Amino acid sequence: EALAAVDAALSQGAFGDAGGEVVIEAFLEGEEASFFALVDGDFALPLVTAQDHKRAFDGDQGPNTGGMGAYSPAPVMTEALIEATMARIIRPTVAAMKAEGCPYKGVLYAGLMITADGPQLIEYNVRFGDPECQVVLMRLMSDLLPALIASTDGVLSTFDLRWYDEPALTVVMAAEGYPGSYEKGSVIRGLEEAEGNSDDIKIFHAGTRRSEDGSLLANGGRVLGVTAMAPGIAQAQARAYGAVDKIDWPQGFCRRDIGWRAVAREEG
Repeated sequence: EALAAVDAALSQGAFGDAGGEVVIEAFLEGEEASFFALVDGDFALPLVTAQDHKRAFDGDQGPNTGGMGAYSPAPVMTEALIEATMARIIRPTVAAMKAEGCPYKGVLYAGLMITADGPQLIEYNVRFGDPECQVVLMRLMSDLLPALIASTDGVLSTFDLRWYDEPALTVVMAAEGYPGSYEKGSVIRGLEEAEGNSDDIKIFHAGTRRSEDGSLLANGGRVLGVTAMAPGIAQAQARAYGAVDKIDWPQGFCRRDIGWRAVAREEG
């Protein structure tokens, strides 16, 4: 299949001029994790880790999506792997950008594959991930704004962030049909009941809007991020799905197994 794809691109002109050059990448086997750091141009402050679920359906089946749920921390990221990521990936990147005259300040998001040889970098983003951001910020005890200001002012080395030890888990509720074609405008009810009065449950809005009469309407593919925090990941999962089940939105769907790897580790 690979040889046929190369022939189609280079010899048969399947992609026109764009197919005149082919990039061959290594195939990495392992478990993915999301690693975040704040950078001030010189110093990198690691944040907590997370892991998301890209596939649309339970059992990691179906097409890729922007993310159907996430949890933090990612158990696969041990303290040793966190330090290896900082030493082999994050700090060298920050130093190289400074040396090239383009020091970076802001959020640095490294998409990693944890292989038998340690963490391998798949991609960089200069933003928080979605839905990883929801679980990371749910666990942040400190105020985020001073940390971002310290990043722009170049004083992160003197800064510290405080985190809740409890894990957090978010379940994405998406419009039926996502990531393919989907309908907009369906009514969503029950959010107040879902959140209740608990500080440990928060619903993040993504693709929503208000109608003229004040009703909450779906207005995108990924619509809500139902997020919960608890002493254990299985408890956070149960709490998040308990909130999901109180939301009245027949035109929406979600995966029912978000956090399965972490729950299996916790229970095993």
